[in-house]
Amino acid sequence: MQEHELYMRRCLELAQLGAGSVSPNPMVGAVLVHQERIIAEGYHRKFGGPHAEAVVITEAQRRYGDDAAELFRSATMYVSLEPCAHYGKTPPCAKLLADHRVGRVVIGCRDPFDQVNGRGIQLLKEAGIEVIDGILAKDALWLNRRFVTRVQQQRPYIILKWAQTADGYMAPADGTQRWITGAVAKQLVHRWRSEEDAVLVGTKTALADHPQLTVRDWVGRNPKRILIDKHLAVPPDSELFDGSAETIVFNTLRSDWTERIKYIDVEDMDWYLPQKIAYQLYLMDVQSLIVEGGRKTLDLFVEAGLWDEARVFTSRDTWGGGIPSPILHSVTLESRVIGPDRLDIYYRNH
Repeated sequence: MQEHELYMRRCLELAQLGAGSVSPNPMVGAVLVHQERIIAEGYHRKFGGPHAEAVVITEAQRRYGDDAAELFRSATMYVSLEPCAHYGKTPPCAKLLADHRVGRVVIGCRDPFDQVNGRGIQLLKEAGIEVIDGILAKDALWLNRRFVTRVQQQRPYIILKWAQTADGYMAPADGTQRWITGAVAKQLVHRWRSEEDAVLVGTKTALADHPQLTVRDWVGRNPKRILIDKHLAVPPDSELFDGSAETIVFNTLRSDWTERIKYIDVEDMDWYLPQKIAYQLYLMDVQSLIVEGGRKTLDLFVEAGLWDEARVFTSRDTWGGGIPSPILHSVTLESRVIGPDRLDIYYRNH
């Protein structure tokens, strides 16, 4: 069992490398072990591209040529998530492993997706392959908590994010812009954006801060930009409409789409707005969302109980007044120093 956990941890490390590139698919890593040695490894790199198991099979064939077929029969494939059993963008991985007669398959956790859950394991067993599952299952499910949330709750995994002063204020009372955290925290936020599908702000934040909501201080792809703008008060020359990333505007006046800007008319934005936004984003294959808005926008999601994680920066500065930060009735589970600032991370159900 300890040996299985060792190789499974390597699968999880590899899977994490797909963050920000594979959504709405899950992150998956795999290693092929023969005589207590990893002979090939890989991970799902990009949505629509080959899955981790296919990457490993191809790598083993490249390395060992005609000898690969015999190696497969006495090797063990470790994979962080149950191999898929249905045809999607790629053929089913369970069938691929069966076709190559891999001797044994060790799985981190079952896939919660209805078209897979247990079926991949069944297909492998019917092919005469020994299957062991549930190795570091809790860690494997946690790694793919965005995917699990989308599949089981029909909404994105929602991350709240804000910065506050040491005395608990997040913005000046007069609505002007005032930076709170340092450059290291800013860079980290840009990294987070590259790893998630979308980032959301409200009208007041868009008008006061003129945010771009892009990845400028990190290498990665820009997330979708989500704007709550009931009366379309944000002018069309705002940087949110510069075309550098897809922008989705939830409003009550307009419903039309161009190549990079989508206006979605929401009926009665005063009731259940976070739920309506979350479900609409789910339908658009948005698997994760960072809410970077001001107090009013953050409170919408907090009061609806519609959040999974909160990332809160606290600076050393004190203001003595301003707009107070949201209050979370949750315990801090992680804290670390980010440059001159402190980052606290909360989980609503963990």
